Amino acid sequence: MGLQWVGTRARIQVETSETHRMTTYLFSCENATCAVPEAYRELFHGEEDVLTSAEGWEPGSLNLAQGFSMKFRTPLIHGDVTRLLIDFECDGDERWSRFSMKLPETTRNKIAERHEMPYRAMLLQRIEGDLKRHATVVHVMVHTHAETDGRILLDTQKDSLLAWKIASAWRIDLRGRELDVTHSRKIKISALAAGLSRDFPVVQYAQIRLSVSQSFFLEGRPTRWETLKKILLESLAEAVSAAGPVNDPEFPLIGQD
Repeated sequence: MGLQWVGTRARIQVETSETHRMTTYLFSCENATCAVPEAYRELFHGEEDVLTSAEGWEPGSLNLAQGFSMKFRTPLIHGDVTRLLIDFECDGDERWSRFSMKLPETTRNKIAERHEMPYRAMLLQRIEGDLKRHATVVHVMVHTHAETDGRILLDTQKDSLLAWKIASAWRIDLRGRELDVTHSRKIKISALAAGLSRDFPVVQYAQIRLSVSQSFFLEGRPTRWETLKKILLESLAEAVSAAGPVNDPEFPLIGQD
């Protein structure tokens, strides 16, 4: 009976260890909507076209982020108001647009307390919780952009080796599928991204900003949106697997010559 108990205990320890080594995924979408709470709709009266344009939100970003969330069976964290009310990626006065800057400071503080602070708290709690159960967290911040046609942008921070390896493998995979993909290692990033990276070790927390041209979503070019989305969803896990361990000597430390 004692031997059987020891064996069971050993098996549980091994299974727990295997679980802890697994990579988990987090998907967030800061500019998911152009929604405006009832209390602030007068602020945008007569500016509805601006509100629903790419200035007010990122068309297609929520749809793509939801696809990732469903594929990887993990809850999605997304913004609930237009960035013209408050920009979740920024700090200080940079959070406010030409519209919201007209509001009294006390009102802006309330907006931050009701929308921005809970959003950031949810991200922190998720990452902290996931790192207690898993060795690494791959955090994909999902965006779309209007600046280019048909291009996919992958951005990682300059000193994040794990994120760089995953994004590099992802870029190779996507280029192999005849997609126009650029991977950049950024020094200057959003305040939100920088804050999260300061809070968690880069060997465990891999943050990748994915930004997809809105031409895919709005016009179906150069690839149909659903086709592109399927490719992105399928290729991410393959890229993470291909990236291998973070301490692979084949990859030199970023920032060192």
